[in-house]
This record gives sequence, C-alpha cells and structure tokens, in this order.
Amino acid sequence: MSTQHIPSVQPGDIVKLRKPHPCGGYLWLVTRIGADIGLQCQTCQRRVLLTRAEFRKRLKQIVKRSDDTA
Repeated sequence: MSTQHIPSVQPGDIVKLRKPHPCGGYLWLVTRIGADIGLQCQTCQRRVLLTRAEFRKRLKQIVKRSDDTA
C-alpha cells in the first residue's frame, strides 16, 4: 500500500493551482481533506473535488494558511 504525500494543507488554507479555473480564478479555498481534497474557487464559488494525486500535481503554492491551530 503506497501513501501519497501531499503538502501539509488544512481546511481554510488558500492555495494557488497551476491552471486557472474556466472563470479565470487561480485561488482556491481548501474545504475538505480526506480521500479527496475539496476546493472552492475564490472567484466564482464553484466547489470541486480532486484526488490527492491530482491535487499534488496541480498545486503551485500555498498562499495563506488558516488561522486554526487546533
């Protein structure tokens, strides 16, 4: 069983992906971490789910960390 390492992201983080969403937005809010990564476009509010592998390939940078330290 192989584990797929993803960068340390938490719900509430803002991330930038390599390609823009069709609406033109690059910034996404991480809404869910699990088997899939839930994201919400910060331009049009559309929600998408990406597999961990797809998220790892598309992630360009973590723009802002959530303030939640729990």
